[in-house]
Amino acid sequence: MMVLYAKIPNGPLENKWRNYQITSQLINPANKKKLNVIVVGSGLAGAGAAATLAELGYDVKCFCYQDSARRAHSVAAQGGINAAKNYQHDGDSVWRMFYDTLKGGDFRSREANVYRLAELSAPLIDHYVQQGVPFAREYGGVLVNRSFGGVHVQRTFYARGQTGQQLLLAAYSQLYKMKRAKKVQMFPRHEMLDLVVIEGKAKGIVVRDLTTGELKRFAADAVVLATGGYSRVFRLSTLAIGCNGSAIWKAHKRGAFFAAPSFTQIHPTALPQTSEAQSKLTLMSESLRNDGRIWVPKKKDDDRNANAIPEEERDYYLERRYPSFGNLAPRDIASRAAKERIDAGYGVGRLKNAVYLDFKHAIERFGIEIIKDRYGNLFKMYKKITGVDAYEEPMQISPAAHFSMGGLWVDYELMTTIPGLYAIGECNFSDHGANRLGANSLLQASIDGYFVLPNTINNYLANALKEDHPTTEHPEFEKVEKEVAAQINKLLFIKGDKTVDHFHRELGKVMWQECTMSRNKEGLEKAISQIQKIKDAFWKEVNVTGGHHEMNTELEKALRLADFIELGLLMCTDALEREESCGAHFREEHQTSDGEALRHDEKYSYVSAWEYHNGNFKLHKETLEFANVQPTVRSYK
Repeated sequence: MMVLYAKIPNGPLENKWRNYQITSQLINPANKKKLNVIVVGSGLAGAGAAATLAELGYDVKCFCYQDSARRAHSVAAQGGINAAKNYQHDGDSVWRMFYDTLKGGDFRSREANVYRLAELSAPLIDHYVQQGVPFAREYGGVLVNRSFGGVHVQRTFYARGQTGQQLLLAAYSQLYKMKRAKKVQMFPRHEMLDLVVIEGKAKGIVVRDLTTGELKRFAADAVVLATGGYSRVFRLSTLAIGCNGSAIWKAHKRGAFFAAPSFTQIHPTALPQTSEAQSKLTLMSESLRNDGRIWVPKKKDDDRNANAIPEEERDYYLERRYPSFGNLAPRDIASRAAKERIDAGYGVGRLKNAVYLDFKHAIERFGIEIIKDRYGNLFKMYKKITGVDAYEEPMQISPAAHFSMGGLWVDYELMTTIPGLYAIGECNFSDHGANRLGANSLLQASIDGYFVLPNTINNYLANALKEDHPTTEHPEFEKVEKEVAAQINKLLFIKGDKTVDHFHRELGKVMWQECTMSRNKEGLEKAISQIQKIKDAFWKEVNVTGGHHEMNTELEKALRLADFIELGLLMCTDALEREESCGAHFREEHQTSDGEALRHDEKYSYVSAWEYHNGNFKLHKETLEFANVQPTVRSYK
């Protein structure tokens, strides 16, 4: 069995990152020009990495399937970005942020990676301020903070309700500065369809030009994946329609281990589904839970208008069940609590699938202008979609598939089990454990791209200088391209009678029912059987219209769904193997008497890392060692 070597540096926790930097290899600036790096993805992680590596002197090629890097999905993270700067003097510190993040993930992540995340958070805010990000400020000019779920301090920096967009614009400006300087080549509307591995090392990719359909080869000394999460496996999610898991799944099938795939987050504050034909769900920022109060009627199937229900007939269930954290309970807990109320018959809205998020008391306390200043664009978005003025009556919200804590297994350097292949941001598993705390996604993506990868990739590329540089003429490139073309032709020639969307709906229903907020052995075994049937039917009955050598969105969807189906099998396999409840992974057989998650540290204190082999999955375990924090029962009561 392969031993997973995480490359965690020696020394005390607070010195590990410094010790790593002191001992890592350096490359002469003149030699960096001789090295090529491919970055797949241009969101916060990808843009940050491509711009920084180019500024260091590397020759960088950056790929994205959107028509512009500005359309990367990082814009959707609206609420803020965490940093332990303790501006509020409310007891925050790097250690406190480290502990909150470790606890928030239910003690299923590495201490060293989580501490580095907290340690680098403060300089990252300074970095963004210097790039011109318009963070909210107090009257005197000091940056202001607000709280997010799972913490007792205010450490979240924000730019109204559009923080992700403002950070992405800053990263985009740096990326395109490097493009204008001819240090980065941008390839928009190009999608990675496979990874090329030569003599065990990542040496390039095969992509499809989404405008012309042409398959192209690109070689490099290292490949960096920054392709985001995979929650579109549920079909209905807060992710953009184009978000997919294909790049990391192709890397997995080429030898990169996939870690904790069943750890996927359900966000508690999305707009509820309104019809079967709906293609995605809209995220309402978790920041709204700072001032909004969540409730349902105390009476089942109450059809009265929300404003007609008096206070004494409202159940503020998060405040009742979790008095210490109330409406700021972590996302997994808040989502399960909402589902429990909805399933018990207390849901509201036309389909009885929502709960209320009410700002009446906040407006009474602060005044409407303060609330508009904090969340104005979110209220406008809500009214545009629903026609309801949330200043006058409560919002209706519902849990929705959102973030992927799981992803490719990476070591401390963010390198996968394939030498030369790195995974950064949401597409790796490294920092969040079994549940991500709000406002840590923008943080991880930014830190991985700007600060960590540019310091760690040197250790690998220093040795690449001594090797022959790859070219696209290598036989392995031709072999991989032929395999990609064969899969495309196979899909186009099925000529069945069902659409791609039909199969995605079927997959989404199974995944949502059996592998989201709660799971059980019987349901997961049923799901694996059902997904296998969906897979068989897909490859016999799908109808992909159009051709290969043209812009073909149906073909794009089919290729991505083929990967989602296989990923769904692995997610259910991973959830079935982990006989405990932790964070977002709630096994109904393992809960306390009052319905909370029940971990089994003695058996499951490890990262599950799966190896792909001819359609089967083999489990490897990275044991988690806690030398600085003793795992405790995760209570927010």
